[in-house]
Amino acid sequence: MNQMALAQQIHANRKTLKAQLDEFYSCFASKDSVLVTIDPDPDAIGSALAVKRLLWHKVATTSIGIIRPIRRLNNLAMVRLLRIPLTPLDKVDTQKATKFVLVDIQPSHNDLLSKIPYTAVIDHHPQNQEVHADFCDVRPEYGSTSTIMTQYLRAARIKPSQALATSLLYGIKTDTRNFERHTLVEDIEAFKYLFKYADHQVLRKIEISDLSLSDTKFFNKAFTRKHVVKDRIFAYLDEVPSADILVEVAEFLLKIHDICWSIVSGIFQDSLIIVVRNDGQRKDAGRLVRRAFGSLGLAGGHQAMARAEIPLKRVSEAIGSLSSTSIERFVQRSLSPFRKN
Repeated sequence: MNQMALAQQIHANRKTLKAQLDEFYSCFASKDSVLVTIDPDPDAIGSALAVKRLLWHKVATTSIGIIRPIRRLNNLAMVRLLRIPLTPLDKVDTQKATKFVLVDIQPSHNDLLSKIPYTAVIDHHPQNQEVHADFCDVRPEYGSTSTIMTQYLRAARIKPSQALATSLLYGIKTDTRNFERHTLVEDIEAFKYLFKYADHQVLRKIEISDLSLSDTKFFNKAFTRKHVVKDRIFAYLDEVPSADILVEVAEFLLKIHDICWSIVSGIFQDSLIIVVRNDGQRKDAGRLVRRAFGSLGLAGGHQAMARAEIPLKRVSEAIGSLSSTSIERFVQRSLSPFRKN
């Protein structure tokens, strides 16, 4: 593409983004009290902070409600170091909110969220059900929702603060796995734009805040109880204090030579949580878990990462037992490389 054609394409994209931004703004009035709800991972946190900035001086108030506690240490460090105001959703008086915004997740992905009448939904996850909202911008081809929100900020000609830029940059880094997963040029452009505004010392501190000493016992259990089938490694960790430890262990096990799939499961809050990671080479983790567990509970994700959450009652009904051995076999059988998924 020559320089003139490239310039024309950029101009056309900006016009489209400006039109989308205007449509987003048209959903709100100056008297509105807006509640942004998220499942608080870095991409969601950064995106929610961007919504708050976009609506500054446009509405009366904007607050961010989280549907679950933050337990992953990186995310706790992010919120603390960047001073991001978050409130547990069960402590928010939703009756006082006149408009609701959902970012980095869709109503159908969580039972609690499905009950809220959303004004706007912005996400990059695959859309498995129709989204009912006045404004809906779902782009599954994008590597992160933070990329979409960065485009909105640029369309609004808003220079991000250091904290906002750092949050969005970290959101892009985590959801694209430092651009190792499916990524568009738009993700790279957003990263380049944010890079000059971010606090890289704070970002480094956030990124290295991975583990607590108590977490190490779960890595030991994973190595002790690992089961390898062809290029897939399975580990069942029994009851865990947080689903985030399953993610940490799954991503660590994927570093083992000749392992292409890492499947780590455990019990958390009366549900069986199954975390799946792969190397991204012509694989689809999201489709795999949806086919294996979609009839039993919440299941979905991307090509290289996915997750399923199944109530223990449904697990018991499916396999007749909740013993560690039975659950291990259930997960391995459901995601076996010899099974046609």
